[in-house]
Amino acid sequence: MRLDKYLKVSRIIKRRTVANEACDAQRVLVNGKAARASYEVKLGDRIEINLGQRPLTIQVTGLSEVTTKDNASQNYTILEG
Repeated sequence: MRLDKYLKVSRIIKRRTVANEACDAQRVLVNGKAARASYEVKLGDRIEINLGQRPLTIQVTGLSEVTTKDNASQNYTILEG
């Protein structure tokens, strides 16, 4: 799954266009490296998002194409933030 879509589906970022813009501005790091919106997310990836005051670091634990609001948090584990 593409990084911008993953961030939207897992409800970390509300809109896919905002996720895409964050990737273009190099505010999203995957495993310590700046990642493009087209990066293919894999289980176990560590994603750092630097938007706003507090950076957020998560680890990918699931890759569901469609999730509900209640199940969205099962796609990741918050490491820092």
